[in-house]
Amino acid sequence: MAEHFRGELPRLLRILAAPAGFLPLGPALTLAVRRFARRKPAVFDRLGDYGKCSFLIEPSDLDISFLMVPDGTRAEVKCLRRRAGQTADVTVRGPLLVLLGLLDGTFDGDALFFNRAIAVSGRTDALVALRNAIEDAELTPADFVGATGGLGKLVDRSVIGGLGLARRFTGSPIPGEPS
Repeated sequence: MAEHFRGELPRLLRILAAPAGFLPLGPALTLAVRRFARRKPAVFDRLGDYGKCSFLIEPSDLDISFLMVPDGTRAEVKCLRRRAGQTADVTVRGPLLVLLGLLDGTFDGDALFFNRAIAVSGRTDALVALRNAIEDAELTPADFVGATGGLGKLVDRSVIGGLGLARRFTGSPIPGEPS
């Protein structure tokens, strides 16, 4: 069943994404997470001491990785050139669209792990705490950018629709559709 979870970005998109490692993506993501922490502190409070753990997110189809410490309003995200030997308390590796599906709740992390669509190493207890905090918050894309009302609904529809199209294009699993 692991072959069902292809989801790798096409070569052209990987090439287009390569300059992202040179952009100030880390500071922008850090600012976004800190703003989110001010709007939804309960998500970060639920992490407790796990909020100080480092999480290395490695999209297998990009040459960059993200090192995140989700410490509420002191959170930090670094965008790094991916290379062997980077360390963190927890490492999660898989195709970008699958990793985003974990974040937005589209996919079940346990199913992806047991089907080898993602690889996890390090402190799985910290990862479970992060997953539980995200799942309990029932977050939407609008929550991440702070959009509410009609704009929030538009953001949610646009992002979820765009991710659905991208998943269909790349052969990623699409919830609710037969395998």
